[in-house]
Amino acid sequence: MNNQPLPASIEATQALLSSGGYVSDRALATVLFLSLRLKRPLFLEGEAGVGKTEIAKVLAEQLGRPLIRLQCYEGLDVASAVYEWNYAAQMVEIRAAEAAGSVDRERLVGDVFSERFLIRRPLLQALEAGPGGAPVLLIDELDRADEAFEAYLLEVLADNQVTVPELGTIRAIEPPIVVVTTNRTREIHDALKRRCLYHWVDYPDRDRELAILRAKVPGAGERLARQVVAFVQALRGEALFKSPGVAETLDWAAALVELDQVVLEPGMVADTLGVLLKYQDDIAKIEGSRIKALVDAARAEVAA
Repeated sequence: MNNQPLPASIEATQALLSSGGYVSDRALATVLFLSLRLKRPLFLEGEAGVGKTEIAKVLAEQLGRPLIRLQCYEGLDVASAVYEWNYAAQMVEIRAAEAAGSVDRERLVGDVFSERFLIRRPLLQALEAGPGGAPVLLIDELDRADEAFEAYLLEVLADNQVTVPELGTIRAIEPPIVVVTTNRTREIHDALKRRCLYHWVDYPDRDRELAILRAKVPGAGERLARQVVAFVQALRGEALFKSPGVAETLDWAAALVELDQVVLEPGMVADTLGVLLKYQDDIAKIEGSRIKALVDAARAEVAA
């Protein structure tokens, strides 16, 4: 896909997401529009499975930009996220110079610590725009990374640059479109949040979740789709350890379609509950008579 211009309005931003199959509300479209226009990172916080990562994917696809994803985890360091040197190639270069018998140490150091031996990791790649324009940089699940790495990101997000001691400061000619996500397993420092525009991505309301399901699982009949959404919306009101996200709703609907279901049945719901809930304690709370009550309520709501 060719590079597309940035949307010129909130409505155009919402339409851009919609064209990629992402059903957004106006609040999300507004903050995304401002992030694009002001060239500020977008900080998305919310429960797992509500569609935070998908926003960056759809944005990259619809704008025709490459998507560079940095998946965060405990122990993530500069060598994995920003850059490292190709030590094996450097050693070969050094031994070749020594074998030639004329080693100018100062020149050799300059040679082996040149860009030729630099391995670019996601953050550095994102600062070097290609012919398709600045990429979309997705820093996913930042709360999984250590606070030391979070502090390192400040230079990247504030100044669109990184410092490589042997080469100096590398700055972006065109800042990347940055989307940062977190599941809020820990608080992110205010210094980083101040550099971003913030949005809480909540569970969708009934109408929006139904629209998402229609878009993503077109094989689901209208009655089944409505019952699935009514059931999941009610399930989120239960005292669960982890409520199902939109991703689980879509997986469950797709599983029911695969099993040729046209309406919710308590037995089939019980058999497929592991698609929707991921903790045995939560499944145990819902099994039995509670499943029947929720199914009956969902069917009655759709019939009304």
